[in-house]
Amino acid sequence: MLTVDSINVYYDAIHAIKGVSLEVKEGQIVSLIGANGAGKSTILKTISGLLRPKTGEILFEGKKLHVMQAQHIVELGICHVPEGRRVFANMSVRENLEMGAFLEKDRSKVKERMENVFIKFPRLRERTKQSAGTLSGGEQQMLAIGRAMMSKPRVILLDEPSMGLAPLLVQEIFSIIKEINEAGTTILLVEQNANMALSIADYAYVLETGNIALQGPAKELAESEEVKKAYLGG
Repeated sequence: MLTVDSINVYYDAIHAIKGVSLEVKEGQIVSLIGANGAGKSTILKTISGLLRPKTGEILFEGKKLHVMQAQHIVELGICHVPEGRRVFANMSVRENLEMGAFLEKDRSKVKERMENVFIKFPRLRERTKQSAGTLSGGEQQMLAIGRAMMSKPRVILLDEPSMGLAPLLVQEIFSIIKEINEAGTTILLVEQNANMALSIADYAYVLETGNIALQGPAKELAESEEVKKAYLGG
């Protein structure tokens, strides 16, 4: 469904991503794990059109994403939930969700999608009129994922959903990510909590300083001595 083929990405003179190739099959959860600064977020930004690869290709069902502008990539059904949540702090919860559906002209569909978000995240229903900036970190993460769901995406690029959250909330967010996937949305997940990422993924890639060091079915990587030592505290 999504193919990243030998991409090289630079920040000025810094070679951030070095010839990375990866695949995401329809219906999968694919996890990218690795230390801080390994290039995980850069890969998501390049897929969603916020950065351009210097060389290499990114294909979504055969369409070349690497030559498209970010808004056209959203139109194809790829939605990016950025690191640090990036909610619109001065807007209400409802307005944030409506922003997620800006491509949908049918108001009844927008209403239906919002209802779906509230079923997944009941806490957001209680806070529809509240400014997003006044929500807790966990609630902001729910809102960021809910806003992505409003565009009815086929693929969600999720960047560090557990960052800064209490362990109980992390469990809750991850079980919802699993539910979203089971309802038919493909997910590419960047996550520093390697245990959680591997527990819900079908396939995973381990990134080290802009290169893919290891890859394989998530269950196999979770059992690998190398991965346990480096990322799972084993």
